[in-house]
Amino acid sequence: MIARYAGLRRHPAAFRALTGLTVPQFDALWVAVAPRLADAERARLTRPGRRRAIGAGHPFALDERDRVLLTVVWLRRYPIYEVLGLLFGVSQETAVRTVPRVLPILEAAGLDRMRGRDPGKYRRPDLDELLRETPEVAVIVDTFEQRIERPTDRATADAYYSGKKKQHTLKVQVAVDEGGGIVDIPPSARGPTNDLTLLRTSGLPERLGPEIGILGDLAYVGIRAFHPTGATPRRKPRSRPRPPEDVAFNTAFARRRVRVEHAIGQLRSFEALAQRDRHHRRLHTARVRAVAGLVNRRLAG
Repeated sequence: MIARYAGLRRHPAAFRALTGLTVPQFDALWVAVAPRLADAERARLTRPGRRRAIGAGHPFALDERDRVLLTVVWLRRYPIYEVLGLLFGVSQETAVRTVPRVLPILEAAGLDRMRGRDPGKYRRPDLDELLRETPEVAVIVDTFEQRIERPTDRATADAYYSGKKKQHTLKVQVAVDEGGGIVDIPPSARGPTNDLTLLRTSGLPERLGPEIGILGDLAYVGIRAFHPTGATPRRKPRSRPRPPEDVAFNTAFARRRVRVEHAIGQLRSFEALAQRDRHHRRLHTARVRAVAGLVNRRLAG
């Protein structure tokens, strides 16, 4: 069976396995991205310097909805282009052309799903009494690293080598609200970038303002130097046992912070963010934001 929308939608379990979305969730995605896709195609056809008249040239082998479906399957399963083309009954070259055209559209849709939310409004939990010193309304941040192909240039390779992972990586910062929805994904950074440095340069603290806190793990110790309502777990005192009240605080803090770990797990259930990056870091941020939009759409039901 060729994995096109008309046939695949009749097999809901296979549809979800290939895309990470139910058929209704994909239909809602299609409604959201169809106008943008049409605008992008119109801009491509009317670009300055185009030699052919509109309508000239070989027609597309896939309609617009199947192009979106192909790109979502690529994000979810990350097959090589030859296999992706076989799945959709098109050539490898068609798959190669389709993904870079549709991915920015999905990135824009993903950014829309991350905008305009009060980070504390959605399913805000009652704060544990132990956490009274932490901000009531907060986003939760963490990072993950994705392995990349080793750059051929030695200096570039050294710049991307992560001592923590013992391989060349890109680092992605993820911020979620307390309902688990992803609210911010800044541009991907080099693997060795310090988490606190990445947070500071991402501009997220300034966009949130001091009234909204930021919760992080011990990698974010020192956050209050540039965000007064930042909070982290309590560190163990040097050469002394950890006080019982600190153990209780850290346990409660971890329960509140675990939502970002779940969100990262949801992101990395898409193989385009879990396997080694095969595309030499091109469009990596677009890929992460596109997947974040799909995850938010799935979480919203």
